[in-house]
Amino acid sequence: MRNVERYPVEGPNSLWQIYRTVSPWKGMRNFVCIQLARYCPSLRVKRWIYCRLLGMKVGQYTAFGLMAMVDVFFPEKIEIGDNSIIGYNATILTHEYLIHEYRLGNVYIGSNVLIGANSTILPGVTIGDGAVVAAGTVVHKDVLAGQMVGGNPMQVIRSVSSEASATV
Repeated sequence: MRNVERYPVEGPNSLWQIYRTVSPWKGMRNFVCIQLARYCPSLRVKRWIYCRLLGMKVGQYTAFGLMAMVDVFFPEKIEIGDNSIIGYNATILTHEYLIHEYRLGNVYIGSNVLIGANSTILPGVTIGDGAVVAAGTVVHKDVLAGQMVGGNPMQVIRSVSSEASATV
């Protein structure tokens, strides 16, 4: 199970109550910063926006592909290790607004991880060092170090031995 905190709501669905959980100004500011980063061709500038303006923890040489989308409301809950790649149009979420509750969870992506294009990482997930997430995967549970996962529902395609993952 994903590591998320659950917050029940009464009345209309939780998305209608969003500004009880996050400032509208924070949402607008983050949206503008994220849109700039999504279209920016410079990996260094993207990393600067994510770390300095949005409070994410992003390791050295981590690269975000064009149109990668990070959580607008809680980007500070995202941590990514060194030398990882977040593929084209991948989405990293740290929140879920549901009918009767909303959920928040940190996302940890290790070092030397490849997140394929159009993948979605859900809140509360940890992806271990050296893991590979195939394009189009919905990551709904933890991925162990060295594993390759893919599909929807996500399945383990292969596990890399501990020796091989240490050299990746």
